[in-house]
Amino acid sequence: MTIDWNAFTPLLALAGGLLIGVAAAMFVLFNGRIAGISGVLGGLLRPVKGDIAWRVAFLGGLVLAPVLFVMFGGRTGRIDAGFGALVLAGLLVGVGTRYAAGCTSGHGVCGLSRLSPRSLVATLSFMGAGFATVFIVRHLLGA
Repeated sequence: MTIDWNAFTPLLALAGGLLIGVAAAMFVLFNGRIAGISGVLGGLLRPVKGDIAWRVAFLGGLVLAPVLFVMFGGRTGRIDAGFGALVLAGLLVGVGTRYAAGCTSGHGVCGLSRLSPRSLVATLSFMGAGFATVFIVRHLLGA
């Protein structure tokens, strides 16, 4: 394994992690809600009156933030996958979030910070499945 030292940005990663943690903490403190993306999106699929605006704003911010980042000179990564692989990956993630009753943001960021045993098991499962997938695809299938 080699490290692409030009793309290695530990300070930016630390700053991003801190921003995510602070945002999740503020969200639960001020709104009493967990910042789990699948739950926020799922609430729009079964809307409740008075509960739609903040969900749209939250998801809009997730879309708008990277657009603004690129507009102001930020660089993005490159995805080396075709459309079919991305669709399959998205469907598998969706199925996984249903079985785990939450997503990586809900369990991995918010649940672990609350010391939730269920979130620990879910996060270990997410990470283990990701590690296994990368190993199989890169080393066994040779892609």
